[in-house]
Amino acid sequence: MNALWDTWKPDDQTLELCDRLAGELNISLPSAKLLAYRGITSAEAARAYIRPSLDRQHDPMLMRDMDKAVLRLSRAVRNQERVLIYGDYDVDGTTAVALVYRVLRPCLENLFYYIPDRYTEGYGISFKGVDYAAENRCSLIIALDCGIKEMGKVEYARERGIDFIICDHHPPGETSPDAVAVLNMLRKDCPYPYKGLSGCGVGYKLMLAWLRHEGRDEAQLLPLLQLLAMSIASDIMPLTDENRLFAHFGLKEMNTRPLTGIRCLAEVAKLTQTITMSDLQYRIGPRINASGRIYSGAEAVELLITDSENEARTKAQDIDNHNSERRDFQDAVADKALEMLAADPDNAGRHVTVVYSPEWNKGVVGIAASRLIETYYRPTIVLTASDEGFVSGSARSVAGYNIYNAIDTCRDLLTHFGGHAFAAGVTLPLDRLEEFKARLEDYVARTIRPEQLQPVIRIEQEICFEDITPQFCRIIQCLEPFGPDNPRPVFATRRLINNRYTRRVGKGEKHLHVDLTDTRIAMEGIAFGMGDWAPYIQNGNPVDACYTLEENTFNGRKILQLRVQDLRQSSPLRSSV
Repeated sequence: MNALWDTWKPDDQTLELCDRLAGELNISLPSAKLLAYRGITSAEAARAYIRPSLDRQHDPMLMRDMDKAVLRLSRAVRNQERVLIYGDYDVDGTTAVALVYRVLRPCLENLFYYIPDRYTEGYGISFKGVDYAAENRCSLIIALDCGIKEMGKVEYARERGIDFIICDHHPPGETSPDAVAVLNMLRKDCPYPYKGLSGCGVGYKLMLAWLRHEGRDEAQLLPLLQLLAMSIASDIMPLTDENRLFAHFGLKEMNTRPLTGIRCLAEVAKLTQTITMSDLQYRIGPRINASGRIYSGAEAVELLITDSENEARTKAQDIDNHNSERRDFQDAVADKALEMLAADPDNAGRHVTVVYSPEWNKGVVGIAASRLIETYYRPTIVLTASDEGFVSGSARSVAGYNIYNAIDTCRDLLTHFGGHAFAAGVTLPLDRLEEFKARLEDYVARTIRPEQLQPVIRIEQEICFEDITPQFCRIIQCLEPFGPDNPRPVFATRRLINNRYTRRVGKGEKHLHVDLTDTRIAMEGIAFGMGDWAPYIQNGNPVDACYTLEENTFNGRKILQLRVQDLRQSSPLRSSV
């Protein structure tokens, strides 16, 4: 796939703003552009942005029904009721359960948690989970990262004398469950100012509101921001507003005094340097998810709530083993799906990928869908057999296209459906699959723009290597943590030539070690999967490169290097004649 290079082109007014920021903050113009790209328009705003403070988080009582939730929880603690914390089996759900459990554990003698089985119960609140609460004589269930559309399950619980507090962040339906409280900032009647919280984030807000109501020390939440940072990274939530604060302080805690389970999980993941949001998304999160995909999400909760070194080490190793199994399963699914697509004569003309096999592991189809997008850049759904006569699976989308809305147009064919703009889950009868595929293809073909079917690299600015000063790098560090809506800055530099050491590296020489110069300054770096460029660059041909900047620790020494995203042949110089 050839990526489009989309370079930010600030207008004259923005350029004037950058000049003013550069003067007020005594920084270079490229450094000021980094701030302006993120909507920072004043020196005061810049100082606030680079100095995060939890004092700037929003009052949890602004969330609709928070007052009801706090009063009901206070009553449960005061009367020592039996309480069940119920969460989804993914990272967001398990971290949410662990966070709420850790806060309430010292206050309740009879506190339980429940994670549904991905295969026998599926996503969301299950009748089996409600029955578990009833068997343990629980009178209150706190549902985390699920429940916003579970009208029947909430009614079933109420008939059994069980109240519900729902903490969810998924899009609500036209009506909400008849629970004691439904906490979801996406409700149309909810005035909460920030709409990007994860499910764990909503649970955190409930705990913060309750601690303040009870006059308890809210500082106990600070180390638990590690769990919230994990949920934000793994659920690909925007790194803006409160989420940026939570991620910043969560990573700070994780890198200074990590929870026992997180430290042991980082060890098995061989994370020896400073942990970043990227590490949480690609190294820690997949291991937590592997529990729910291969074994049980409850295992992840056990890891995240224990303070026992021995138990944490054992759980972390078990989870790492599950992750290895998960990789094998997902590779098998992705490889077979690619074979099926390559053999399909109509595949090239499609706007959405929908593949099905009854033999695939249900727990890895979402990851396999992401793998397919790497080859066929378009919205993708991977399905497998679930209950007899039904299929279920996961959808993943491409940048800028809302797959949730697309699937919603086929709601009448589905028995279950939920998710977000870029990731969703579906279940439908097998005999409706072909109709689903046809209708979805028709809708996506009519609504997706051609440029959304090609990967795009967003370039913040074109720079020279001499712009990469220590001050410039410090500004970049101050913009962290990076993630959705606050991406790591991508730069472009044109007409670079080989300095000395550009060469193929890695297994099968698939990768490229670059040593490039703009004739004044040379920089080295890595270009994964671009080994074929070596002869062209070694022969002295100029290239344009887009890249991020990263620190690489080698032999105890930190080295600034390029992480090349893409390479292009440079355009010929125009003659001045």
